[in-house]
Amino acid sequence: MTVATPRHPAPAPPEPAGVDNRLVVGGAALTWRSLPTPALPDPAAVLAHSAVHALTAARQHAVHGTELLLSTASRVDAAMRTELLEAGFTVSVLDDDGAHPSAPARPRAAEPGRLWLLTSGSTGRPKRVGHTLDTLTTVRADQPARIWLCPYAPGTYAWWQVVTLSLTQPGQHLVVVEPDELDDWPSVAAAHGVDAASGTPTFWRRTLYRDADALARVPLRQITLGGEPVDQAILDQLREVFPAARISWIYASSEVGASIVVHDGRAGFPVDWLDRETPSRPTLSVQDDELVITSPYHGAGLAGPIRTGDRVQVLDGRVLITGRLDSDEINVGGSKVSAGVVRGVLAGHPAVAWARVTGRRAPVLGRMVVAEVVLAPAVPASADTAVPDEAALVRWCADRLPEHAVPRRIRVLTDIPVKETLKSDV
Repeated sequence: MTVATPRHPAPAPPEPAGVDNRLVVGGAALTWRSLPTPALPDPAAVLAHSAVHALTAARQHAVHGTELLLSTASRVDAAMRTELLEAGFTVSVLDDDGAHPSAPARPRAAEPGRLWLLTSGSTGRPKRVGHTLDTLTTVRADQPARIWLCPYAPGTYAWWQVVTLSLTQPGQHLVVVEPDELDDWPSVAAAHGVDAASGTPTFWRRTLYRDADALARVPLRQITLGGEPVDQAILDQLREVFPAARISWIYASSEVGASIVVHDGRAGFPVDWLDRETPSRPTLSVQDDELVITSPYHGAGLAGPIRTGDRVQVLDGRVLITGRLDSDEINVGGSKVSAGVVRGVLAGHPAVAWARVTGRRAPVLGRMVVAEVVLAPAVPASADTAVPDEAALVRWCADRLPEHAVPRRIRVLTDIPVKETLKSDV
C-alpha cells in the first residue's frame, strides 16, 4: 500500500512593508493590499492605461519580481515598441480588462527582480536603464507619517521614487493625480490632506501661476523639487507661501539615482561637498564644467565616474546646475553664455513666473540670446513690480549680466508650457 504524501501549498510571496498604506487614485480610496496583481508575461513591458493600472503593475513586481518596464502608451511610440519586442519583452497594454499582450518573435529568459526605466529623452530618443527596487529605493531611514502627492507620469524615475517610498515605508500614503487633474491638483490635495508633494520646478511654477491661493490651502509640510535646474527664485516663492515647510531639492537621474539632496533653501549645493568620499553615498565632482557622479545607486551596467551631461557653475561657495551641456551654452561672437544663468536672472524678476532662454542665429555674432517669459498674474502695482514690457526686462538683464549675455528678443507667452514629464525644456 502506498501512502500519499500531503502536498503543502507554496508559501505566499512576502508583501512589501507599506502594503497597508492608503492610496487615493481616480477618486477611489484603496490600499496597496487591495490592488490586484495581474498575471503578466515575464519579461513584460507594460503600457499602463491609467494611474491605477500602473500601481497594480508596481505591486505585481514588488510581490513577484517580474522583470518589468513600466510606462504609458504616449511615451512609447511605434519604433520603441518594435525595439522592446526585439529585446524580448512582451509588450502589454494594461487596462480595466486586463493585459493585452503582443509577444516577441524571439522570447528570452527573464531576469528576476529587474526593473527598467526609460530616460526622459532630453539627450535624444529615450533609452532603457536597468534598476531594481533596491536601487530605486533611496529613502531607507524611518520617515514621519506623510500623505504624498504623486503627479508624475508612471514609470519615470521620479514616479518610482514616490512609489517605492510608499511601498517600502509604513505610514507613507499616496494621492495620485492623473494628467487631466493636474490643473486642479491643489483642490484634490487639500481634500485628502496631502502634506508632502514632489514636483519639477515647472510643476511648482505653473501651480503658483495658475492659482497661488489654492496652493496655499494645501497643508504642505514637505516640498520637494527635482528633474530640472532649481533656481533661487522658485525656492523663495515657495518659502513665502509655506514658511514652515521643509523645502528640499533633489538631483536624480535614471543613470545615477538620487545623488544630491539639499534642505537649506538655497539653490545648488555647498562646494565643499565636491570630491568628498563617504561610504554608501555618491561622490560628486566637476570636470570641464560638467557634473560627474560616482554612485552606489547607478543603473545596471554602469560603474565608476559617470558624466551626467549637466553643466555646473561655482558661485559664492555653491555649485549651481545651470542646464544640459548640449543646450546650455550659447556662443555669442566668441563669448560663452550660459542659458541657465540668464534664465535665473529673468526668473528673479518679481513679475516673471517662468522663463526659457535659447540661442538664435544672428549676422556677424553667429548667435544671439533670446528668451520667452510668462508674466505672473495680478502683480501688485509698484515701482518694482509693475507689469514689465520687453524693454524693461532687457534693462533688468542688462543691470545684472555682461552685455553679450543680455537677451536681444524677449517674447511673452500666455501660459507655462509643460510636457508629460512635468518638464518644460528649459
